[in-house]
Amino acid sequence: MAHVSTYKPNSAIEKWMDDRLPVMRMMHDQFNDFPTPRNLNYLWTFGGILTFCLAVQMATGIVLAMHYVPQETMAFDSVEHIMRDVNFGWLLRYIHFNGASLFFLAVYIHIARGMYYGSYKAPREVLWIIGVLIFLAMMATAFMGYSLVWGQMSFWAVTVITNLFSSLDSIIPGLGTTVVEWIWGGFSVGGPTLTRLFSLHYLLPFVIAGLVILHIWALHVPGSNNPTGIDIKSKSDAISFNPYYTVKDGFAMSMFVILFAAFVFYAPNFMGHPDNYIEADPLVTPPHIVPEWYFLPYYAILRAIPSKLLGVVAMFGSIGLLLFLPWLDTSKVRSARYRPIFKWFLLLFFVNAVALGYLGAKPPEGAFLIWGRICTAYYFVFLLVIMPVVGWIEKPAAMPGSITDDVLGKKPVPAK
Repeated sequence: MAHVSTYKPNSAIEKWMDDRLPVMRMMHDQFNDFPTPRNLNYLWTFGGILTFCLAVQMATGIVLAMHYVPQETMAFDSVEHIMRDVNFGWLLRYIHFNGASLFFLAVYIHIARGMYYGSYKAPREVLWIIGVLIFLAMMATAFMGYSLVWGQMSFWAVTVITNLFSSLDSIIPGLGTTVVEWIWGGFSVGGPTLTRLFSLHYLLPFVIAGLVILHIWALHVPGSNNPTGIDIKSKSDAISFNPYYTVKDGFAMSMFVILFAAFVFYAPNFMGHPDNYIEADPLVTPPHIVPEWYFLPYYAILRAIPSKLLGVVAMFGSIGLLLFLPWLDTSKVRSARYRPIFKWFLLLFFVNAVALGYLGAKPPEGAFLIWGRICTAYYFVFLLVIMPVVGWIEKPAAMPGSITDDVLGKKPVPAK
């Protein structure tokens, strides 16, 4: 449904500016008076929460970079200097550190909501693809940021993960080794590696911010999806974003900030690893190397495959496949609410992802390795087999005739 601008300049200056650079008109139309489905639940507030997280990470990161020294012999001490000597440095670092974890927690909920309600389906394919690209950029940024602490766990995590590219040697002899040495800036993880990771860690958040702008733009072309997966058909199906959803988003944001503050002030190291308070030592390898919790599902997939090369392919493929969800899902119905078979497979997929996270933190041996392989198999079977096949054979449940009917609780009609 076309959205006609309702912006009216209130002064001669506003009118003059609107004729030349209509920024205020754009802000009013896209964020104030934009027609939004009237049945959105609190899962839709995570878009605003993620924007807040990005702003917090960028603001604290810029200040922390003013005191951080990206040199092999000084990086660890500079972090301790921030914690002990810089005014409120401990607060800035704990906000930045815990902000990364809560950023990923929010993005995983955001992705799960999109999968459950079919927000990747037409006409929102580009919106979904940009979202996955944001997720990939987030993972790269977080990995590089984790290395900057230059503690034992971050140092060895960087050594292990970057060394995965050496698996390319099995395709073209010498290629993988060359790539690894290029990333390291030498023959081992050291000062040049740290400098490169710091530079990219500082740069990528601005790339993410640009992708977020495109993401919001791509959202405002077709408009928001909703729990029914039905498009807006009349004025009664929509309400203006402001004040209704600004208030709702504001309340959800305040609850999120309380959770954020609880971690920062009462359990700042809950999501960290104690070995990272030991300065990096290339001569001492930790008994069990693990990445941050938000990488654990993919780490479990990597270790579940006996072949190093195939493990790397599976790990990156598990994320890359998300780009193709709009085409892997063959159902014409968006929302899993009306898909009686697919809904349970999808919920099992979510449980499976959590299980992979748990298994990624355990040693790859015995029952942990067996279950890791079972969970990895289900991950790929769900995306490559279950999604397309269930879409062909499933008969959707009765759906409401419109968003208004859903809100008013009118009797649904059988899907065609």
